[in-house]
Amino acid sequence: MEYAPAVPQLKAILFDIDDTLFSTTEFARKARSNAVHAMVKAGLDLPEEVVMKELEEVLAEFSSNYEHHFDKLLMRLRPPSLSRVNPALIVAAGVVAYHDTKFRELFPFDDVIPFFAALRRANMRLGVLTHGWTVKQAEKLVRLGLVPYLEPTAVFISDQIGISKPNPKLWSVALADMRLIPAEVMYVGDSPEHDIAPPRSLGMATVWSARAARRTPQTTGIEPDHSVQDFRELGEILRSRYGIRLESF
Repeated sequence: MEYAPAVPQLKAILFDIDDTLFSTTEFARKARSNAVHAMVKAGLDLPEEVVMKELEEVLAEFSSNYEHHFDKLLMRLRPPSLSRVNPALIVAAGVVAYHDTKFRELFPFDDVIPFFAALRRANMRLGVLTHGWTVKQAEKLVRLGLVPYLEPTAVFISDQIGISKPNPKLWSVALADMRLIPAEVMYVGDSPEHDIAPPRSLGMATVWSARAARRTPQTTGIEPDHSVQDFRELGEILRSRYGIRLESF
């Protein structure tokens, strides 16, 4: 196979985490459902569908990064059972069930680790640039088993840097720390507004990952340089468009 020359040479790829390296949306749905089931089983005497609906409102109002969702949930529901059961036990049951789901079901998409391994063999620099709380996002990388493939100083978390998506300054910090120019770096993410528009405004190559995305470029008017369903497609793009000598995976 012939490889087309790339000018300037692509040297690094940065990835979003959520709904790009694993299905955050699907995992969260399962984990919250399991947590609600456990809380009802522990003595929260309300139908699960009622509890879930209220939990979804809590998430919408306080964001998914808030640390006390279940406490707020009980405050809002005010179930009669709290006079007979210590609310701390109900909250703990939900927390344990949520974290047990992490142990059982938090895995990257099937092609992520083979793709990362192939990229490393091709001498590509790999990193992540993600929005969220520092410990939560770092925990995801550890649980997903991706840390060994990442450049240690190329993990950029919005909370840790003090700049939130979609501010392009977040990507500018990453470029400066990696000592690379925009044209040498590709960014891969699922959100047109948060993952495509900001790095593209700086001149980085952008890839929209469609498989777990909730919004499409067509609905936003934001066009990425490339759109892929999976990382095997991205591998072909790297070979044919960027001249990366990437092994099959």
